[in-house]
Amino acid sequence: MQTIKLGLETLFSNYLHLLKGERVGLIVNPASINQKFEHAADVFYHSKEINLTTLFGPQHGIRGETQDNMIEWEGFSDRRTGLPVYSLYGETRIPTEEMLKNIDVLVFDVQDVGTRVYTFIYTMAYAMQACKKYDKRMVVLDRPNPIGGQLVEGNVLESEFASFVGLFPIAMRHGMTVGELAKMFNEAFEIKCKLDVVPMSGWKRSMWWDETKINWILPSPNMPTLDTAIVYPGMVIFEGTLVSEGRGTTRPFELIGAPYIDAYELTSKLNSLNLPGVYFRPNYYQPTFHKHVGKLCGGLQLHVLDRQKYKSVITAVAILSTIYYLYTDKFQWKQPPYEYIHDKLPIDVIFGSDKVRKQIEAGISIDEIEASWKESVDSFIKLREKYLIYS
Repeated sequence: MQTIKLGLETLFSNYLHLLKGERVGLIVNPASINQKFEHAADVFYHSKEINLTTLFGPQHGIRGETQDNMIEWEGFSDRRTGLPVYSLYGETRIPTEEMLKNIDVLVFDVQDVGTRVYTFIYTMAYAMQACKKYDKRMVVLDRPNPIGGQLVEGNVLESEFASFVGLFPIAMRHGMTVGELAKMFNEAFEIKCKLDVVPMSGWKRSMWWDETKINWILPSPNMPTLDTAIVYPGMVIFEGTLVSEGRGTTRPFELIGAPYIDAYELTSKLNSLNLPGVYFRPNYYQPTFHKHVGKLCGGLQLHVLDRQKYKSVITAVAILSTIYYLYTDKFQWKQPPYEYIHDKLPIDVIFGSDKVRKQIEAGISIDEIEASWKESVDSFIKLREKYLIYS
């Protein structure tokens, strides 16, 4: 028996009045499905009660057409529906007046992974801004946070480092659903559009994805499993280095490495730190694409032993700091651009601050780095309370 209903499903049972009589635009990606594996675009298109006129694709497209950080197509017709499709990860990331001319309501139904550094929630924010500017209504169909809605960790973004992978001052692991984030963006960060959030039913904050009994659909090409999502809030920082973050393997973000790393030396040092809930296994691999393609990389695989105790962000900082000091002469920060940002180091864009990089370079301890986040994280936790929908 289905115990959890997604926003896409509760829309049709309780909230269709939000769309009746309106021209509807829909922002979707490959994971925008109901529990019958029906894609939201197809469900909307075949509904006699919804006038779907336009489709919009975030990063990777509406049906998964592109890999990471690729400039995308600017527009085409969807083969299944024949409707116009606009990319929100191309020349513009904010819907234009022309894109919105045939809609009255813009609906967002995209699966998030619970991390600040993930472009989908900022596609949502930009869509909300466009709705405010062009006097359209915005409807967000809520979906679970796959890594739960209780744990919050990592530093809070500083405004001068705002980007498409971190637009607002939220924690790296925010512990919120897209619907809750939409409410926060709209009020606390003053977008002020006409917003409705269609909630789920049956979801609880304590639930991890596998406890929902909902099938996992890749929300992006390098997010193949729940295991990936669990480590991603921290391991995404390796995008800001020339260390491979495991793209080009079947375990992205769980595997990291570089040709100069001694896997046994690195993991021995890391395991001696006794970080909670995790074991580091020495590993060698050859990426089939992306960084160090075809080269033998030494490194590690993260094995999360206790996901309630495991802290993804500070664990990743510990890995990065250890690599930095073991292999200082060979380690390199990735250089700009990153997500179209040309004037800042990618690692600073990802962290939403240059402080963590400078702390690592200065040899500040992991405990001190984590302690330096506490005040801002506590403030964020207090702020988010107002926007939480689920118990």
